[in-house]
Amino acid sequence: MKTRAITGFFFVIVLVLATVWNAYLFFGFFALVGVLATREFLTIVSDQQVRPLRVAGLSGAVMVFALGAMVLLLDFPQRTFLWIIPLVIFFFIASLYRKTENPFHDIAYTLMAIVYGSLPFLFFIALGLGFAEEPFTGGIPMGFLLILWANDTGAYLSGRAMGRHKLFERISPNKTWEGFLGGLVLAVLISLFFPLLFDELVRWQWGVIALIIAVFGSLGDLVESMLKRSLGIKDSGQMLPGHGGILDRFDGLLMAAPLVYLFLTIFH
Repeated sequence: MKTRAITGFFFVIVLVLATVWNAYLFFGFFALVGVLATREFLTIVSDQQVRPLRVAGLSGAVMVFALGAMVLLLDFPQRTFLWIIPLVIFFFIASLYRKTENPFHDIAYTLMAIVYGSLPFLFFIALGLGFAEEPFTGGIPMGFLLILWANDTGAYLSGRAMGRHKLFERISPNKTWEGFLGGLVLAVLISLFFPLLFDELVRWQWGVIALIIAVFGSLGDLVESMLKRSLGIKDSGQMLPGHGGILDRFDGLLMAAPLVYLFLTIFH
């Protein structure tokens, strides 16, 4: 618990500073996290039957964020992202020259590493750079993280105090409906005060974002638990002592961030 507390304290400080300091640090930090998450995914799925294209997959993750920097920081047109197409085709061609038993499994896991490990962080970065006014303040991504943490805290406290009915026992035996509802309520309540802190959005937008994060953040947690259970592992990595890996710490973001981006694209 001591190791977990110390790691958590410094990790939160770094996370907050990286989110609000400036646009370049914000982009660079979460791009790095996305590349590390992709590497982590490629590592945990690799075995004798599955041999993803690790170098190509990591190169693909770097390319995703390089293209993202061109569009979000340097104002390149969004069609710049089409340069990802040759990379995907390369995965298939490169597999022709690898002597593996299940080449399409290898390709599928390589692509999934980018979809699951990189793209959610690019969407999260776009929340901070795509909707806010100049100068950069990091208000939307900071609000996102605060809601995510409130949801986790509310779920933990209400689950410990009142948890009786299992939410998804087959995947995560400790999660309960009471915990889920407690997290949702706290997330929505805290979001109602955000217009006082972050003026990029109005109250109803923050409320909807809180609902999206509470529901799909919880589902993202379950999906990551399903991934680990299917692989027979306890943690996705050991990068954060006492907390596991990158995917363990950001499991709620992986599904919620793309959906929050979609919501703001439609209703901002």
